Amino acid sequence: MMSAMKGWAFALVVIFSVLLSWSIPRGESERAFLSFSSHEPLVKVVSLASADGGQDFFMEMTDSVATNIEYDFYRDTCPEAETIVRSTMAQIYSQHKNVSAQLLRLFFHDCFIQGCDASVLLDHSNGNKNHSVEKQAVPYKTLKGFDKIDQIKEVLENVCPAVVSCADILALATRDGVVLAGGPFYPLVTGRRDSARSYYDEAMAEIPKPDDNITQTLHLFSLRGFTDRETVSLLGGHNIGKIGCEFIQSRLHNFRGTGNPDPTVSPSFFNEMRVFCEDNGNRKSSQGSPMASPMASSTASPMASSTAAPMAASIASSPMASRGMSEKPAGRGMPYFQQLSSSVSSGAGFDTHYYQSLLRGRGLLFADQQLMANERTARLVRAYASDDGSTFRMDFARAMMKMSNLNVLTGSQGQVRLECTLPVSS
Repeated sequence: MMSAMKGWAFALVVIFSVLLSWSIPRGESERAFLSFSSHEPLVKVVSLASADGGQDFFMEMTDSVATNIEYDFYRDTCPEAETIVRSTMAQIYSQHKNVSAQLLRLFFHDCFIQGCDASVLLDHSNGNKNHSVEKQAVPYKTLKGFDKIDQIKEVLENVCPAVVSCADILALATRDGVVLAGGPFYPLVTGRRDSARSYYDEAMAEIPKPDDNITQTLHLFSLRGFTDRETVSLLGGHNIGKIGCEFIQSRLHNFRGTGNPDPTVSPSFFNEMRVFCEDNGNRKSSQGSPMASPMASSTASPMASSTAAPMAASIASSPMASRGMSEKPAGRGMPYFQQLSSSVSSGAGFDTHYYQSLLRGRGLLFADQQLMANERTARLVRAYASDDGSTFRMDFARAMMKMSNLNVLTGSQGQVRLECTLPVSS
């Protein structure tokens, strides 16, 4: 009975968020984000009460509440926790606009492997410095944003020591980064705990690859419970950030080990990618972070532009040595926005330009363009590209809520790390 009441209470919070969100124009998301102190910024949120499984989704959220994650989990132990994450993210974003794409990709890579447990942040596993960690897996070596999570964690530790988990920080900071980048707000439950273990082998084997075909991509997402529609919406996280050129090189020179370019790329688009990405020493990358797996990764993931998701997305130099606010400049990359969608009128990062690019045969990653190779997913691409972005934004928000609850640890299943890079010693 109590669980049901909590579930409906959360449902009412979401519905209220949806209704209030209509009053905030899409272009006002950053201003709204910065102006709300006691209420979340609300930017055209997904309508969870839709005929498309809305009630079932509420039941999923209710089940999550029953496992010790709930809305405003830190209301007694650290009431300012979410405000601190939000304000710190706003400060970081004002100096590093690419943080949104970086965290979206980081979040996707964390949740896709063994769930949203912050295992991607660990420098060693279970205290064993000789055990390989996710950061060392090939698909993960281009991840960035670790230092931003460390910065937020430090602020929270000064206010509420040993209370807020790194897993919750990553989930909240990713959501807030999406909003700052012009994307939709989505409510989050909290109470996740951190893993003491990192999953190197799984990270090597289970992250979607940039050159996966549509069957492979849909299969990997379906194993995590995502429908075709949710998968296509999560890949829309490539709307922000850029695809690192390292994820494009194989399409230009050695597609799937053939020694030849990808035959599906049109000559004009092939030439454009070569001009932009060939190492002639004269081209500088545009601002943004790469999501290169379907949410952006290296040789193993398609959210490679950058959450991203996601999702994942979302997302290209190695962040492994980075622990301060200063980072090495990102490598060259290509964004779906501007260079690849110059003929598409776009006013913000989270609109239809990713899907418009796919309709024009200009998907940067083979895995992205493969969405047009399957009629079910192609139909979704056409639907997302056919309006002002509202349908995509609503579906993306809902899919990100779902991703944020993948296999979370709660209670005694996990721990609250004092530093996000190190497990708590037993």
